[in-house]
Amino acid sequence: MREIKGGIVSPKGFYSAGVKAGIKVDSLDMAAIYSEVPASIAGTFTQNIVKAAPVVWDRKIVEDNLKSQLVIINSGIANAAVGKEGLMDCEETAIEAEKIFALDKNSILLASTGLIGSKLPMDKIKKGVKLLKDNLNNSEESANLTANAILTTDTKKKEIAVELELDNKIVKIAGICKGSGMIHPNMCTMLAFITSDVNIDDSLLKECTKEIVEDTFNMISVDGDTSTNDTVLVMANGLAENKKIIKEDKEFLKFKDALKYVLTYLAKKIAEDGEGATKLFEVKIKGASSTNQAKKLAKSVVTSNLTKAALFGNDANWGRIFCAMGYAGENFDPFKVDLNFISKAGNIEIVKNGVAENFNEEKAVEILSQKEVLALINLKEGSYEATAWGCDLTYEYVKINGEYRS
Repeated sequence: MREIKGGIVSPKGFYSAGVKAGIKVDSLDMAAIYSEVPASIAGTFTQNIVKAAPVVWDRKIVEDNLKSQLVIINSGIANAAVGKEGLMDCEETAIEAEKIFALDKNSILLASTGLIGSKLPMDKIKKGVKLLKDNLNNSEESANLTANAILTTDTKKKEIAVELELDNKIVKIAGICKGSGMIHPNMCTMLAFITSDVNIDDSLLKECTKEIVEDTFNMISVDGDTSTNDTVLVMANGLAENKKIIKEDKEFLKFKDALKYVLTYLAKKIAEDGEGATKLFEVKIKGASSTNQAKKLAKSVVTSNLTKAALFGNDANWGRIFCAMGYAGENFDPFKVDLNFISKAGNIEIVKNGVAENFNEEKAVEILSQKEVLALINLKEGSYEATAWGCDLTYEYVKINGEYRS
């Protein structure tokens, strides 16, 4: 497997567009991803009880095991918490796309992100659907516009494409995502769209997508808020013409590993681009007695506001990490725990067997000052491990969210 250029349209048969429909003042605000043939789809969605209308719309399509050729995304307005009108606007958008793209409206996937509680400007949405059709392309430039059109408070686009060989055929997987704030495990204010030309059984695609999301997007946190709009959609159109993957064999595992690579990359990019963040914070628990224990402890540390604030101040305040582990709801022996901080500036042991080492504070500050910081925590209880990703908590985060509506 290797990374390639080309973005979301790298896999065979995929086209995309990003346009200005006027939802935002002067920014790209609508995007489309289109497959020239019907594609198998897998999806995972927010666990928030308050679900945005497009989440409800897409879940039905995924659960009905339908195929799809088109995803339409708008940014700026979430189409959430607007009553029955939200689903009516979804249907109106799909009907417009049905006419313009000549597709069944019930197979058209939709996604929205932005301000909760505001209604979609349907005149602009309809205009945008036509603009998207007119601008569909499979160029790298079009992929770039698409990746930018789905952003809200993000500071940069997030995209990746890879290729690998399956059954003597070159297969490609590509992905884009958005997410910066309202990010928390169990999905977040994040949209992620994955395209692939792999030929794979529908149920296997759904199965591995769900499993991988648990270890990637569901292991990131920026601020502890689980959004109304979280959506991950994977489309596989089969145009690579590999022998269809119908069982969990060697070829399936190669595809699954590549898909996990793509989703891990995108998840880390979201955590790194957290609102106001200055650094990526990675927490790895090893030596756990179970995967569940490792995950819960890693998530608890990465979501601790006190720990995140200490990270912002380059303060090796390890007591906050132990505190977060202690209230995670998992038993462990604190007198066995080792803790190291690791970055490009080096590796420093902070705690050994639950007791603080006589570490060099200046070196600790240097290590914590880097753009990417790892807290490596060894429980010394077993062979299981898990990793979570987050970011520091800064003054800028409060500023961004204090002014969000204005």
